[in-house]
Amino acid sequence: MQSRIPARRATGRPRSAAADAAILAATREALVELGWSKLTLVDVACRAGVAKTTLYRRWAGKNELVVDAVAELFDALRLPDRGSLAADVEGVVLQFAAILARPEARSGLMAVVAESTRDEALRDRIRASIVDRQKRLVLEGRSRAQARGELPAETDPEATARTVDLIFDVVAGAVVHRTLVSAEPADEEWVRGFTRVLLLGLAGAVGPA
Repeated sequence: MQSRIPARRATGRPRSAAADAAILAATREALVELGWSKLTLVDVACRAGVAKTTLYRRWAGKNELVVDAVAELFDALRLPDRGSLAADVEGVVLQFAAILARPEARSGLMAVVAESTRDEALRDRIRASIVDRQKRLVLEGRSRAQARGELPAETDPEATARTVDLIFDVVAGAVVHRTLVSAEPADEEWVRGFTRVLLLGLAGAVGPA
């Protein structure tokens, strides 16, 4: 069944940031305690202490709600300034892996990705709420590395956009596969090796760390 994106309301009271935060936190709590299959909007509303109508005005269904609850976790990602591009990459990848290790992130992300295979609107929401928002980290990291002289400047906006997309796909794909598909730890040793391959390529990454 296709997700329904609610139309923008032209009138009425503005959304409450406190209510939104309570609802998203309650969703993550329910994911941990109940799992994806047993989570319901009614239960989330009760946990958040809001009326069911408050929740239904904001989200069309469980899929959209869980996407936004998981997206809020990833919004906490920050690119640390550790003095070099390699160290910065290692820092943010370790943060990313730590978020994916959380039960609510793991179960929520796996569930909505599975649902999105037959729901184009849900794929769009995942892309907008999670993927596109976190590309800011790649842009920030490239800009900082260019300022340090570690990377050459790019003047072609289209080429920059393609590069940012590729970097994000490589990093996110590797970490998600490692933690959620292979169920292996993305610890400091793995992250250090992954960063060497990312920055130096296969040939340059051969050798002692």
